[in-house]
Amino acid sequence: MKKFFAFILLMLTLATSSYAALDVGDAAPNFTASAALAGKVYKFTLADSLAKGPVVLYFFPAAFSVGCSIEAHEFAEAITKFEALGATVIGVSSDDIDTLGKFSVQACQGKFPVASDNTQNVMKSYDAVMALRPDYANRISYVISPNGKVIYNYQSLNPSRHVEKTLAALKDWSQNKK
Repeated sequence: MKKFFAFILLMLTLATSSYAALDVGDAAPNFTASAALAGKVYKFTLADSLAKGPVVLYFFPAAFSVGCSIEAHEFAEAITKFEALGATVIGVSSDDIDTLGKFSVQACQGKFPVASDNTQNVMKSYDAVMALRPDYANRISYVISPNGKVIYNYQSLNPSRHVEKTLAALKDWSQNKK
């Protein structure tokens, strides 16, 4: 019985600790998606945002869940730090746009957009589909430079370090590009 539980634990560890498919230096797939900012719906295009500067693209499982609300709140609280580095922040989940419109007002505090990927095309192109719960996005954050290349990725279901890690990566990139 112990061997069976050890095997299950090993399989769960392997399933949840996979690495993001897009590695540093990979081209970030362009996408257009319905997004909400402060409750207003518009079309977000990665290429348009990259023309303005780096983009922090983070995937989250479900709007209004505890962890996702914490993560969105932390991004909202740090948005001026991202903006100071010239970065745009966008969150993506498989939630419908009506739900994300409300989430953009409440958890995101109207400070950054969240996009709907109910077809999971964006999630699949960034290897952000949760292995054990394929209806949801995995919690993965990418930092993408204006030239469209991934400069950092971080994957953890724990929402508490994504802001810290992506900010540090942006600061390093900003200092090294000069």
